Amino acid sequence: MTDSSLGVDRARASELGAVARFFKATELDTRLLGMIGALVIIWLAFQFLSGGQFLTPRNLWNLSVQTSSVAIMATGMVLIIVTRNIDLSVGSILGFVGMIMGVAQVEILPKLIGFEHPATWLIALGVGIVAGGLIGAFQGFVIAFLGVPAFIVTLGGLLVWRGAAWWVTSGRTVAPMDSTFRLMGGGPDGSIGSTWSWVVAVIACVAIVVMVLNSRRQRKRFNFPRRPIWAETLMTAIGCGLVLGAVALANAYYWPIGIVRRYAEANNITIPEGGIFISHGIAVPVLIAVATGLVMTFVTTRTRFGRYVFAMGGNPEAADLAGINTRWVTMKIFIIMGVLCAIASAVSTARLNAATNAQGTLDELLTIAAAVIGGTSLAGGVGTIAGAMIGALLMQSLSSGMVLLGLDTPLQNIVVGVVLVIAVWLDTIYRRRTA
Repeated sequence: MTDSSLGVDRARASELGAVARFFKATELDTRLLGMIGALVIIWLAFQFLSGGQFLTPRNLWNLSVQTSSVAIMATGMVLIIVTRNIDLSVGSILGFVGMIMGVAQVEILPKLIGFEHPATWLIALGVGIVAGGLIGAFQGFVIAFLGVPAFIVTLGGLLVWRGAAWWVTSGRTVAPMDSTFRLMGGGPDGSIGSTWSWVVAVIACVAIVVMVLNSRRQRKRFNFPRRPIWAETLMTAIGCGLVLGAVALANAYYWPIGIVRRYAEANNITIPEGGIFISHGIAVPVLIAVATGLVMTFVTTRTRFGRYVFAMGGNPEAADLAGINTRWVTMKIFIIMGVLCAIASAVSTARLNAATNAQGTLDELLTIAAAVIGGTSLAGGVGTIAGAMIGALLMQSLSSGMVLLGLDTPLQNIVVGVVLVIAVWLDTIYRRRTA
């Protein structure tokens, strides 16, 4: 071998070593980075194919709102798939609970407390959450204590709850929803505006800094390896930059002219010659989804229950022998899934301003796909909440982009199915290489 070839090999080895050292220092999840890279490629492709219509504040703001309900359910699907179960009924539960909340605030509560009562939205939401939790508890009990496979139970649930959604009103659409309840669906009124969006951004950045400092202090306390200062600074800057960028994008989407005109007339405001520009800011459903993701991340990474879930997924027999009440943990997982379906249903129903028996159709496919694409292994024991939420954004990006391109719904379903199969295939390859 010549000296020149030796020099090239050494240069390549040095370059690989630098990359490896960077990932080790920053502790970045390579699978998560790969998914973010795929998301960026998809966005750029749709931006080019749509003639620059995809990466606009309006489309990205709507994309975030449309992603919210599936992202909420995907956080619960992570726990279910991690424990080697599956839930095919989430879309039907969403539709059934949405119909219950719709009937409660349109037909029942007005007779008891009147129309547009301040407590209407809260009572309707509470009824929906209780209904979702009870459905999850029932399915979890059958799976955990009666020994019926989750696939069969939730497949039956898919049919039962879809039929029940039709049965509640004999197929009628229930509308309109309570005005306060509708805030959970987004829109000009269902957003927090520019000022409060920046307040949320500042709070989020402070929280990121505090978490990084607390993590470093805890590692020092227990003599765990700490990341270099430059790595900590870089990760903090990236986190804060993403938050500030997202808020700036949300504030760049202004109210439509017609809504601004009606708002000005209602408040006796004279519209100047240049017009009035009112920012939407962060949408309420996005805040709900982010809050759900943070809570579920805390549950999975900082609680005993979360450790039990991943222990069961890694080795169910060992978890049982270790004294973990695997049946009760399984039932809890399905209760959580039912509650999350109810929250997602509230967001979806509020956004549509109506409850229909077809609501949530095929959402089970999108939810499972989001979790799997987000790195949750069907073999169990592996998965992250953040990955599932990014997976939901990726799936909705595909749908939104294909709508912009004018592709038919059947073709959209084909693309979603192909992407799901490819994601599982890549997961299989990844597990083989890391085994």
